[in-house]
Amino acid sequence: MEKAPDDVSNIHNRFSLTLVNPSSHYFSLFVSLGVATIISLAVLLGYLGTNIEETWHVIPAVIAVLYITQLLDTRFTEKKEYSKSLHSSLFGIMLWAATVLLGLLASVVLSKEPSLFMITFGMILFASFRIGIYTTTLGVSIKKAWTICFVQPLAMFLVLIPQDQWIPMLSDHLALGYGISFMIIASVWSILTDRAGRPGMESTHKTIQAYLASQKNDHTEAEEIMEERSSETKVATSQIRLSSQNGDKEFRMVLPEIHPGPYHPVGGSNIPYLIYKNLSSSAMVMHSISDHALNLPSKNEVENYLKNLENSRIKEEGLQCTEPVTVQINKSRVIGLLFGKNPLLFLSLSPHGMEDIPNYMKTEIEQYAKNRNYSRPLIVDCHNAMGVEISNEDGEDMLKAAKSCLDTLITKDSFPIEFGYANSDNMDVWTEDLGMGGLGIVCLKINEKKYFLGWADANNMENGVREKIIELFAKKDLQLLEICTSDTHYAPVKARNRNGYYQLGLITSADKLAKWFLEIASNAESTTTSAKFEILENETKVKVMGQGIYEDYSKALDNSLKITKGFLIGGVLFFITSLFL
Repeated sequence: MEKAPDDVSNIHNRFSLTLVNPSSHYFSLFVSLGVATIISLAVLLGYLGTNIEETWHVIPAVIAVLYITQLLDTRFTEKKEYSKSLHSSLFGIMLWAATVLLGLLASVVLSKEPSLFMITFGMILFASFRIGIYTTTLGVSIKKAWTICFVQPLAMFLVLIPQDQWIPMLSDHLALGYGISFMIIASVWSILTDRAGRPGMESTHKTIQAYLASQKNDHTEAEEIMEERSSETKVATSQIRLSSQNGDKEFRMVLPEIHPGPYHPVGGSNIPYLIYKNLSSSAMVMHSISDHALNLPSKNEVENYLKNLENSRIKEEGLQCTEPVTVQINKSRVIGLLFGKNPLLFLSLSPHGMEDIPNYMKTEIEQYAKNRNYSRPLIVDCHNAMGVEISNEDGEDMLKAAKSCLDTLITKDSFPIEFGYANSDNMDVWTEDLGMGGLGIVCLKINEKKYFLGWADANNMENGVREKIIELFAKKDLQLLEICTSDTHYAPVKARNRNGYYQLGLITSADKLAKWFLEIASNAESTTTSAKFEILENETKVKVMGQGIYEDYSKALDNSLKITKGFLIGGVLFFITSLFL
């Protein structure tokens, strides 16, 4: 039986709605001017039947008025954004063009004269669309939206239509009746969608506006909304610190209980890189078993977390660890090493992939480890292949593999550790599917054998990329145990796809990634030195977003879409009746 999507997945699936917006304001500008030309030609030739040679000057006049009113529009919006003015203008004028062209088509099909009603009606439809856009995304009240909604369409109408036709067309009772009906419909729709998230979310529109502002790197409003709903809790951070005997080399593997997110550039979206930099760029910040409920909502909370991370205490230290143990059960794979009494487990379904490992699995593995007299296990969600929420079958297999790995580690001998670490900081590896932390490799020499662990500051990996890189390592007689990603929510560029990000390997080929990793591995291998390990633990009080905020967002989105679908269907049916008048 297929599981219902959780709230975070549901919100994420709605992300594709934001892709309706053009990627560039230049696109909106030039297309809107082109559509204005089409409207002008359709009205002059199809409805008014004028001689184009005598009235050609009307077309550049309409275009000029449109351009000027688009600039004027920015004065009415809260943040004076020209791009939003252009985007809203484009969609509104396309609605007017569709009305005019469908009116001509209906006149041909129904064998009747084109009705000037469609021009006036289309102009008011344009105005009604502006009410919806201004109130939802531009932060304008309905009262103010009614005041300014006619500025652009009416200015274009007055330039396009001959002066002697103004009063007859603007006083057409039928056009006014239909047009004002749509303006009322737009206003009611706006009120209902704004209240769609209540009582959990006071204003859906303010949340949308804050999100859109954050996409322009103005994250203040979004963080204020999220922090207001967040609650204080204690979060743990575990680390394995490897250091040379003389103390001049150090490497840390960090497992924060917090989760990267909620999305770039808000809150802790870039937290893996910030931890990495705080640790002198000699670290791998892994994805622990955590979900979006553990997102830090604001930069203030990020700073609080990073500051308190310095207060970590040493729980255990030693000089030896076991060789790695790999257990594969069907799709599920667990790789483990044992540092003293502290097992380090890497969980993956790659190349099949999955979403974040659910918390119940962490609880069960920790309890099993406790029953075997282990200290608290350090569990890494490798996050190295794309997929949906883990199925019950795969989850059971993964738990069995983790328990089997723990049972096997008990029987293994421990050996002195040597380590070497290198990263891509001095390499030219910038790519759109990689975060600011780049790539890293740690080489562990145990019992005279060398094992490599790879890391990428990326949001997941393209399926099968891990396997290709490991295969290329094997051809060089190098054993790459695993490649993990940080699940960063930092985005070097705005990805206009359904996911909202580029997973590692989607842009950069596996061969190129392998070449980089091999170079880093060679550097890490050449610096191996005897090491001691320390298990560090930290507990910090921070505000996290919790699950309730996602439930409210998900509910608001679902309710808004249901309302919108209902109004859209009703509006289309009502519009069709106008074609027969």
